Amino acid sequence: MTIINPSDGESLGSLTLGTEKDVDEAVKAAKIALETWSRCALHHSPVGVCGLITPWNWPMNQVVLKVLPAIACGNTVVLKPSEISPLSALIFAEIMIEAGTPEGVFNMINGTGDVVGNAISRHPDVDMVSFTGSTRAGIEVTKSAADTVKRVTLELGGKGPNLIFGDVGGVEEVREAVRKSVKLCFNNSGQSCNAPTRMLVERSIYENAIKCAKEIGSAVTVGDPASEGSHSLGPLVSSNQYEKVQELIQSGIDEGANLLVGGLGKPEGCNKNGFFARPTIFEGVTSDMRLWREEVFGPVLSISPFDDEEEGIRMANDTVYGLTSYLQTGSEKRAERVAGKLRAGMVEINFKPRSAKTPFGGVGQSGNGREGGEHGFREFLEVKAVSGLN
Repeated sequence: MTIINPSDGESLGSLTLGTEKDVDEAVKAAKIALETWSRCALHHSPVGVCGLITPWNWPMNQVVLKVLPAIACGNTVVLKPSEISPLSALIFAEIMIEAGTPEGVFNMINGTGDVVGNAISRHPDVDMVSFTGSTRAGIEVTKSAADTVKRVTLELGGKGPNLIFGDVGGVEEVREAVRKSVKLCFNNSGQSCNAPTRMLVERSIYENAIKCAKEIGSAVTVGDPASEGSHSLGPLVSSNQYEKVQELIQSGIDEGANLLVGGLGKPEGCNKNGFFARPTIFEGVTSDMRLWREEVFGPVLSISPFDDEEEGIRMANDTVYGLTSYLQTGSEKRAERVAGKLRAGMVEINFKPRSAKTPFGGVGQSGNGREGGEHGFREFLEVKAVSGLN
């Protein structure tokens, strides 16, 4: 059969037409191939020995999110909890023993990152390292693990933007958005990698938002969680963390941010030997300031204005981190549009909580791993393609 070029009517070539016999031969070949091809399969198997390194903030949560899926997938684990907050991990280890976990399946070693953490990362018989902690420490873990080419998953820091658009509603809706923003930023005394620490407010509601933030932030109380009475915040985890937070508060003052609430030093009435920080809010924070760039990990909120949606998205994405971005708006179309443009592993709209089935993790210097849900299990599995089965 001749193939004709429709542009000039000339022949392009010829095509041999098949016959019924050709059909029989093709079907026969397909039927023979089906015997083996249909038996090709994907097998999921345990990675092997998993080194799990967890941080001091949210200690029990972090241990559970690593140990349980790793063991459930058939791996064995060596856990190194943070030496700064080890007590809940010790209780967890006692539970694992009491539950009858077979010997060698769950192992825990207390120690510093420089010694025990580094040894786990470098060990040739550790097949995978799952690390949660600071970006600085995560980089060191990756370097230590490189020589043995093991799998490394990282859940690191964050500098979460929180976009509040003018269409969030009226005065009361703006106040409620600010209230939730302050509360979530200060949750756990600000020691959360997914805290919304950069509040970005559309200029049309900026003055109202600042007024609300100052009023709400001034009402936050700090005290010993073990003492009588109700307190919004407890202490920071350590003297080192307290000093780091003080340094960054000082940087905000030195670099010209407007201090609305709090500041340097400890709150009145708190134990002078405790590591209590004053809940602090700055406004007018710009992108050249340390408060914009660096993860504080303390009760410090910065507020900045933006003029339109495009600028708000640009400001939100102006960070090396990409863990959780927050978005407050009354428009569903805007919510979907903006969420798609935010560079983050997670986006929370109008403070609707994530499902436990969704993965937790980020992009950029917030890491590359995922915890929780189906994706949390996949991190601890190898995929094997098997063909040629009879």
